[in-house]
Amino acid sequence: MPAQGKHRRPKSVSLSRGIAAVTTGGAVLALPVLGATTASAAPAHSVAAEKAVAPVSVTAQANSVTKAAPAKHSVVAGETLSKIAREYSVSGGWRKLYEGNRKAIGENPNLIHPGITLTIGAKAAAPSDAKADKASKAAVPAADRTATAERADRSERTAAAPVAKAAAAPATYTNDLDGWIKESLAIMAERGIPGTYEGIHRNIIRESSGNPNAINNWDSNAVKGTPSKGLLQVIDPTFQAYHVPGTSTDSYDPVANITAACNYAADRYGSIDNVFGAY
Repeated sequence: MPAQGKHRRPKSVSLSRGIAAVTTGGAVLALPVLGATTASAAPAHSVAAEKAVAPVSVTAQANSVTKAAPAKHSVVAGETLSKIAREYSVSGGWRKLYEGNRKAIGENPNLIHPGITLTIGAKAAAPSDAKADKASKAAVPAADRTATAERADRSERTAAAPVAKAAAAPATYTNDLDGWIKESLAIMAERGIPGTYEGIHRNIIRESSGNPNAINNWDSNAVKGTPSKGLLQVIDPTFQAYHVPGTSTDSYDPVANITAACNYAADRYGSIDNVFGAY
């Protein structure tokens, strides 16, 4: 038993020293001792840590409030709601941006005019987010919403389209059989005269072998004084009767000759494509 008495006595002395240090205002010295030997020091240390962290949290909250303040953005040519929403990391994307600026944008979210000012982070004017979302979806038909988003993304990958397209350059044609046929087809399309490249080319090769100055001085028409002329061998009375306005009045002119002959063939046979022999 004497050994047990010696074991407890040092422990009693250590505890009384810790208590004496606390009661005499030595808390700074007692905290390390108590923290290392007992569990009762943990709450005091935790409270001190929370007090030290508290001011930092308040500062972070203040900074967060400052960053959340609405920003202004002036729209420039070529921009879309989708692009602007991504630039400012708008939560909810272009729809959220549209909800907050619907009055400035108008009813069509796909059409934003350069110069208008958007408020980034503005709340929608609708009574609730649910109603605002419903109004936004109503402005863009359900079937087009996916296509709208795709167009917005696609527009950002390409250069901004000009305000108005430049006038198309007039078509040019080569001064040969291919060019004459193509120019004639363009005029025929404007006038509603039927015919195809193949049908015209086939009949030209048979009638004149592609020579615009060809003339038949030996058949019955030639005997009557009205020889067949040009690429499709048209006599003057027929050329004059079926001449297409806007083309030359010279029956040897390749384009005028083709269009007049095709106009005649359409009236008599339905189309130059239906002609496979003398006509």
